[in-house]
Amino acid sequence: MNTTNKSIVIDFIEQIWNLNQFEKMDTYVSDDFIDYSLPSRLPTNKKGMKNWIIGTGKSFKHKTIIDTIVSEEDNVIVKIKMNLKHVGVWRGINPTDLNITTEGYRYYKLKNKKITAHWALIDGNAIQNQLIPFKDRDTC
Repeated sequence: MNTTNKSIVIDFIEQIWNLNQFEKMDTYVSDDFIDYSLPSRLPTNKKGMKNWIIGTGKSFKHKTIIDTIVSEEDNVIVKIKMNLKHVGVWRGINPTDLNITTEGYRYYKLKNKKITAHWALIDGNAIQNQLIPFKDRDTC
């Protein structure tokens, strides 16, 4: 089961997050999916997650790389690195065309070979610090 759950999460990150193949969403995500990491303005379901990924893509060309993956029963946690190219406005910062990175964690709950829940902790401050020159940070 652990190997299967790891494979599901690895494939989900590659197919949905990295390649935006949203037509495959139902392959990985259950109908009763809840995303606990989304901003309050988005619904916490599959549609909200899809909108978040699309919105992220407007600010950054992005690729998620899995550094570490741990699975126990129906729980999978990944430590990730995100390679980002700043191509659109993000947090009021105009596009810089900079290539930057950040790290974080994603936690998935699975049932019957589908992702039922997701939590995330991504270092947004690391992104901001790479986009804003140190001398300009006090004005933000």
